[in-house]
Amino acid sequence: MTGSPSQGTPGPAAVPRPRSPASSARPRPSRLAAPRALLRTAVARVTGSTLGTRQLAAVRIGVAATWGGYLLREWPHRAELYGPGSAWGWDLARQLVDGNGAFTALLWSRGEVWFTFVYVLALLVSFLLVLGWRTRTMSVLFALTVLSLQNRSVFVGDGGDNLIHLLALYLCLTRCGQVWSLDARRRARDPEGVRPDRVGPWLWASLGAALLSARLSDRLTPGWTLTLAATWAALGAWWFLERHPLGETRALANVLGNLLHHAGSLIIMAETCLVYATAGWYKIQGSRWQDGTAVYYPLELDSFSPWPALSHALAAHGTLITLLTYATVFAQVAFPFSLLNRRAKNVLIIVLAAEHLGIAVLLGLPFFSLAMLAADAVFLPTGLLRAVERGAGRVTRRAPRYGARRPVRTADREAPGRAETGSVSAAP
Repeated sequence: MTGSPSQGTPGPAAVPRPRSPASSARPRPSRLAAPRALLRTAVARVTGSTLGTRQLAAVRIGVAATWGGYLLREWPHRAELYGPGSAWGWDLARQLVDGNGAFTALLWSRGEVWFTFVYVLALLVSFLLVLGWRTRTMSVLFALTVLSLQNRSVFVGDGGDNLIHLLALYLCLTRCGQVWSLDARRRARDPEGVRPDRVGPWLWASLGAALLSARLSDRLTPGWTLTLAATWAALGAWWFLERHPLGETRALANVLGNLLHHAGSLIIMAETCLVYATAGWYKIQGSRWQDGTAVYYPLELDSFSPWPALSHALAAHGTLITLLTYATVFAQVAFPFSLLNRRAKNVLIIVLAAEHLGIAVLLGLPFFSLAMLAADAVFLPTGLLRAVERGAGRVTRRAPRYGARRPVRTADREAPGRAETGSVSAAP
């Protein structure tokens, strides 16, 4: 008798299906995940790499070349500006330095020989900083020579000296010799640092002896002694770690160096923006800038007219004067805000560069304009600097080298007389 299976006979056991994990078990992406990842990437870039190397190299070359060119131009008048014959006498300079604690090596001796030595040293250090030879040491010496001359006669300058004063101090924090320098060339030839370096230890020891001598003769205040001694020790430690890395100490030193470099870069950027912002907002408050006639008046001053005919011709066009006046105020006020947009920033850099070139030519203030252009270089686009680098490389490769042999062509091999009678003979 067929029928349904007996109720007592158990059927096949139902295998329970695994339940899908609860939605709460799946980790949901946090709203802070993207900002955290962005922060980690930014920290890794800031600590693990050196940003803006070409921009800071351009600032280094511009500032050092400007100061060196200024000192070279004023060589015939050096004694009247900063030396024993200065109108700002020795006693006045001593009282000011004793009151504010400023550094100047020119007050260590009244002699003409010492003054000439410091002045020539300032010229030499400027030249070596342009070339990028021992950049870390030269940047410190450059700052000290700038302070020595400017703090000796505080009323000498046209405004650009104040900017050079600040940039010289900020460059000490940066790694401005990573590119476009003899240091970079030396590192490329010896990336592992295996070649012996005899110049570095001798230079470091000489500077240490000079620092000790200045302190023992009571020419340095305790504050400046501590600052310069710490800088001298840091330079020696950095050289030692480059040659003898001690485990992770070299990596830690690189991180600290990158942080200081980026801090110095930001300070230079902030200083440049502050210069333009304050200049622009103060101009807005002036009635001559408001009615568009401010540019007219300096063009009519004999003291600021190296080309009187050109200045008078420009001042005769009222519409052009008004446009230049308003454009100057607009560019200076808008520049800090233009950093939020790369294209706007690049356009305003061109406008400001044209403004500084006009000031250099029309008002006879070349070194003020060069100092401002050197500060503006920190905002130059990397693509432009790379293009300049490639162009300079092509020019260097095409330039004839002294003592290089001219390649002999096949025709010259077949006819030796032609190589001798040609316009270019083979170099010995």
